[in-house]
Amino acid sequence: MNMIESTASNTAQTASLSDLQLRLQQQKSAFASAPMPSLKERLNRLNRLHNALLTYREQIHKAIDQDFAGRAVAETEMAEIIPLLEGIAYYRKRLKRFMRPQRRHAPLTVAPAKAEVHYQPLGVVGIVTPWNFPFFLALSPLIGALAAGNRAMIKASEFAPASGDLMRKMLAESFSEDEVMVSTGGVEVASEFTALPFDHLVFTGSTQVGKIVMRAAAENLTPVTLELGGKSPAIIHNDFPIDEAARRLAFGKCMNAGQICVSPDYVLCPRDKVHEFSSIFIDAVEQAYPTLKDNPDYTAIISDRQKSRLERYLNDARAKGAQLMTADAADEDLSKSRKLPMTLVLNATDNMMVMQEEIFGPILPVIPYDSLEEAIQLVNSKPRPLALYYFDWNQGRANTILATTHSGGVCINDSLSHVPADDLPFGGIGPSGMGHYHGEEGFRTFSKAKGVIRKGKINTAAMVAPPWDNRMFKGLMWFMKFRFRPVKVD
Repeated sequence: MNMIESTASNTAQTASLSDLQLRLQQQKSAFASAPMPSLKERLNRLNRLHNALLTYREQIHKAIDQDFAGRAVAETEMAEIIPLLEGIAYYRKRLKRFMRPQRRHAPLTVAPAKAEVHYQPLGVVGIVTPWNFPFFLALSPLIGALAAGNRAMIKASEFAPASGDLMRKMLAESFSEDEVMVSTGGVEVASEFTALPFDHLVFTGSTQVGKIVMRAAAENLTPVTLELGGKSPAIIHNDFPIDEAARRLAFGKCMNAGQICVSPDYVLCPRDKVHEFSSIFIDAVEQAYPTLKDNPDYTAIISDRQKSRLERYLNDARAKGAQLMTADAADEDLSKSRKLPMTLVLNATDNMMVMQEEIFGPILPVIPYDSLEEAIQLVNSKPRPLALYYFDWNQGRANTILATTHSGGVCINDSLSHVPADDLPFGGIGPSGMGHYHGEEGFRTFSKAKGVIRKGKINTAAMVAPPWDNRMFKGLMWFMKFRFRPVKVD
């Protein structure tokens, strides 16, 4: 690139970045002119998004399929469109109740008074989305933000360009730019976007990038919701039917070819059932996907770079002594395709990349264990994951797992299904994220809980005001001594 081309490129990039600042200012000005949208206005925005999804449904299928070079329409429906429509329906039904001020207890020291909590929109919410679910992970937090009365700016992933362009077109037809706008572009745009002084910032992506986003947000004291990832374990109890566990995990792991932040990342299996589990798991995958290369049901890897990363993990595991079991019934040549067969990794050890990094693809290590206590200890020795999956019909043992492990969410006897459950909060813990959205927690995340005290005509403060040596204050202190006496400590 010569100097003139370089200068033109830099000028265009600067103009684009400055445009982001302008858009934010426009949204903040619009919010300032209408800081408390009514229930009717919020429902109107949700209804517009609902209709846009229905209008663009088939185009969304095609855009995502194009970005992945192959993803099933059924997976896009189940993992993106239907959960979004359900999320909108959830808020439409409950929004009036969520918006209502909550009565709280007023202590004696401020009586007589009424104590309330009012939930006020924050302003402008920034949403940074990844490539693996380009519509769901952009529009799901948008639904919560709109329900809470906010405006929003979305940074679409540059690794899903067809989806980003379509989303920008779709939302531009349904919303003014001072309500909702979509920005595309590469890492420079993303860096500028996260440095903007939003009133709240939602980021979904890797833990490493999440740290960078949080540092950028800290410069503006912007509160963040981070939805990261990590290594989500699946634990199979010895009493649970191993064939049932294998089939249920095969279904969950194969969704989007494992390119999901809550995808099972490794399986803890009773030692004497590892080979039985592995055989049934591979059979289940091959029955669901008898071919891979031209099979529209099996999702491809998003890019050559990501496929190379996953192949590097497999080569590393093989070189360090692991046994690989591959679900490829047709034994096809996939070297020129972005399809990667589902592969189990047996005899995996901690020095292998598959046990050190979040996999985010169709690779699943199977780790043997001898006791449930050992399995719990192994899970707790690692960074806290975004999800945990436990297979056991025994409710008491399941409750033990819930009480003794930490994770963003849990499924008992299933995987992934807690994510589209609209009335459950979704979010990580520690290295897997912070904050929540979805459901009532989403509404609260995107609202300011404002404490309010309402006083009436009687001013009790005047009765106890200085000089403090007065009868009312002495009476108050006597009552407090009577009320707050020492209590017995066991």
